[in-house]
Amino acid sequence: MKILIVEDEVKTGDYLRQGLREAGFVVDLARDGVDGLHLALDGDYHLIVLDVTLPSLDGWGVLQTLRHSGRETPVLFLTARDQVEDRVRGLELGADDYLVKPFAFSEFLARVRTLLRRGRSQEPEVLRSSNLELDLLRRRVIRSGQRIDLTAKEFALLELLLRRQGEVLPRSLIASQVWDMNFDSDTNVIEVAVRRLRAKVDEPFEPKLIRTVRGMGYVLEALPPARG
Repeated sequence: MKILIVEDEVKTGDYLRQGLREAGFVVDLARDGVDGLHLALDGDYHLIVLDVTLPSLDGWGVLQTLRHSGRETPVLFLTARDQVEDRVRGLELGADDYLVKPFAFSEFLARVRTLLRRGRSQEPEVLRSSNLELDLLRRRVIRSGQRIDLTAKEFALLELLLRRQGEVLPRSLIASQVWDMNFDSDTNVIEVAVRRLRAKVDEPFEPKLIRTVRGMGYVLEALPPARG
């Protein structure tokens, strides 16, 4: 899941980005309203965390432009503005939630997950290929009836492969979606991660699902769910 934070307070922005990454999310951070709006319009985000008081363009303007453009990405306002009229304005402009600073990160994370679940209400809760199942809500992977423990990054990588099964995913796309980084041809982080994922979800089982396409990337074969 990919989240955009638009926050000009350096410590707050860095704190939120680190906390969400540790919780398994891919996170982008913008420091002003103009950059935040540009990312929000061009990026494929599942949630936007938005401050109200921002340089260049305030949060009201960011949200208003976003909604006028037809974007329905869930927005969580996170701001020190605690007046009732501010909350009402934010919700009337199209925000999905409003949390006042200072805040407890546990409450913030709970609200983030609630909004993401709400946004995924039309999406499947379980992704499948052959005898492999990935449960998005329970964060659980099962193959041939066996529970498989994955790290947060391994889970995110497998989720990406399953969501786009049958499609060859280049290393650059995997790097940006799972590691939130630009692909560097000198690093083997993706190859190592795919190898470790295969060792857990592919090598002990049949059929083999994850395939390397030389010079292009990786693909998870689109096979119908196993019966019984």
